Amino acid sequence: MTAISTNPDELDDATAIDELDRRFHQMRAASGEQNTPTLDQRREDLTALAGAMFGFRKQIQEALAADFAVHPTQLTDLTEVLGVAGQAQYVASQLEEWAAPQQRFVDPQSFGTATAEIQYQPKGIVGVLSPWNFPFLLSLGPLVDILAAGNRAILKPSELAPASSMVLADIVSSTFDSDRVAVVTGGVALARRFAELRWDHLLYTGNATVGRQVAVAAAQNLVPVTLELGGKNPVIVHSDSVNEETVAQIIGNKLAKNGQICIAPDYCLVPRSQLEEFIELSISHTFTTMPDYGTSPDCTGIINERHLRRLTGALDEARQRGVKVVDLKPNVEIDPATRQMPLTLVVDPPEDLAVMNEEIFGPILPIKPYDTIDEAVGYINSHDKPLGLYIFTRDSHAAQTILDRTASGGACINTCAVQGVLPSLGFGGVGSSGYGRHRGVEGFREFSNQRGVVTRGTGDTTAAFFPPYSGHAQQIVDAVFGETAG
Repeated sequence: MTAISTNPDELDDATAIDELDRRFHQMRAASGEQNTPTLDQRREDLTALAGAMFGFRKQIQEALAADFAVHPTQLTDLTEVLGVAGQAQYVASQLEEWAAPQQRFVDPQSFGTATAEIQYQPKGIVGVLSPWNFPFLLSLGPLVDILAAGNRAILKPSELAPASSMVLADIVSSTFDSDRVAVVTGGVALARRFAELRWDHLLYTGNATVGRQVAVAAAQNLVPVTLELGGKNPVIVHSDSVNEETVAQIIGNKLAKNGQICIAPDYCLVPRSQLEEFIELSISHTFTTMPDYGTSPDCTGIINERHLRRLTGALDEARQRGVKVVDLKPNVEIDPATRQMPLTLVVDPPEDLAVMNEEIFGPILPIKPYDTIDEAVGYINSHDKPLGLYIFTRDSHAAQTILDRTASGGACINTCAVQGVLPSLGFGGVGSSGYGRHRGVEGFREFSNQRGVVTRGTGDTTAAFFPPYSGHAQQIVDAVFGETAG
């Protein structure tokens, strides 16, 4: 019940790769020897995982604080601890219904009393490549679905969150036998080898560039893949909703994890005639509710110096191009020890700026003016399909019209990101933002082999499909087409 651990800085650690291969083959052998786990066994796994999240709560808090320099403990509890535990408890309560065979229609004229159903069986061994921004939620959350479907799993967390990776390994090794669930830690070389294995299913959460590489590697072994790739999530603010509550929802969501969330609002589309009002409301909200946000314990640190330079560089580029940049906490010197960064608005940036052609993943919010809803919808549709789409309006018909005219992995009306929180709701992308789903019944099915099973009864016409065809088959053809086949 031990986990693999290597120094994350040693990106080409051959020992970790050898150990991954050994673990994988150990699981493959075990899966061939043991029967499918019962629903009771699966519920026990889920209950044990939920309990482990509470048992490791302090270690999880400390690990996130170490990886991010600053990470609010309340946010840790709500997302990483309660998020995983709540999902496990919910799935355990739904498992019997989800796992029950689904009956399907059988035409009695052709197949008599036969029955047909979809049976859900485990796929086998599932690999999980998880990201650094939610190192527990986005590794153990999918594990809930994987275990519910009766599978085994190996998790490879991001090397950018090494403290969290080690706690994740401790949680898994203390909760599950090593031939059921294991954690491997390491860098780029290990991740590359991970994607090359003959998994029964592979889940990757991260950026699109690496996602393409994962998909190509998996395709060599015909491994089914679930990709959750993020992207630039737009917010459409209708003219009837430029108000304090809308701004509070958008900025609040943007500053959760300091914008380092794949479903965070990435840019806002605001009516041109109300652009200045929206900016003033944003300034007022920030100074009223969190005047010291950029240096407070509520401000999550940027994950590392490289990402911090990327974000400050994007702002420098905007300023150098003469774009209006609104510092909501002006004259703040970013402390390299904490990597805390305040919220900044970038007003009407041109399309060739980094803030408009890269996923921001930080506390920068571009605001683009529009003249008509048609223009706003057209702008969204001229770009890659996003992981999330957010609409603010009091007009339910207008909201549904926008939903009907756009495509996204998920969407919210009058809030943001909640589609990624509900354990009952399948979560994933579409097009360039990914494919496949985890969470909810969709997650259970994603990691299940949905096997169609037919049980023959009596009074069928199956013999008509067997040669010779001059008898029963000919009678059916004549009855249907009214002529004798030549």
